[in-house]
Amino acid sequence: MGPFEYGVDGPKVIVAGVDGSETSLRAGAYAWGLARRGSARLIVVHVAQVAALSTLTPGGAAAVRETADEIAAELRRELEAASGRERGDYEFVTETGDPYSVLARIADESRADAVIVGASAQAGHRLIGSVAVRLVRTGRWPVTVVP
Repeated sequence: MGPFEYGVDGPKVIVAGVDGSETSLRAGAYAWGLARRGSARLIVVHVAQVAALSTLTPGGAAAVRETADEIAAELRRELEAASGRERGDYEFVTETGDPYSVLARIADESRADAVIVGASAQAGHRLIGSVAVRLVRTGRWPVTVVP
């Protein structure tokens, strides 16, 4: 066995899911630091969900999409500010759909070594499973759930 090389072991591609919630922002910050320290590529993913009920009201889907666009724009500004303070190789991806499906697809396509998400604060997720739980159960990548 060869000598240990400090700083070369660890993920080289990290996918972080952020939705604007407090726990997802902490997950994004953790992923940023991990990527920076390990010289890894960071893919920050924001998934806007369009609830089925929002499409039943006039302008409902447009209002939901506008809010999602505002959150994505704010996240992009935060990433740009962080990259101005500290160097970092990152990509910001925003899509509409099911957060689990989009994160899983992007993690697979990018051959992610790690997926980082925030813990869900919604009580119902204890019964039906949060995005984090679904990602862990998939078992294709190491998943870190940030509280």
